[in-house]
Amino acid sequence: MGKLEDIPRLGSRVVALGDLEIAIFRTAKDDTFAVANKCPHKGGPLADGIVHGNSVTCPLHNWTIDLKSGEAVTPDEGCARRFEVRVEDGMVMLQS
Repeated sequence: MGKLEDIPRLGSRVVALGDLEIAIFRTAKDDTFAVANKCPHKGGPLADGIVHGNSVTCPLHNWTIDLKSGEAVTPDEGCARRFEVRVEDGMVMLQS
């Protein structure tokens, strides 16, 4: 997927897996998460959102998505498809 150092802290990068865009997020503590780059509400680009803690806030309508589960935070409802990632030797890899 790429180097961890290429993803800014509290930021993201988008990678394509076929027709699917996956947003890879890096937290302030260097934890990494991956979800489909599509908010469950109106399809907003989650990679353009604000990362805080282990969550991202969609830039379109301020829905907050928990990056650990992909679930929208209450009172919102919905789920972004989540992918398992790991960091090995500084490289972010999608787990199969």
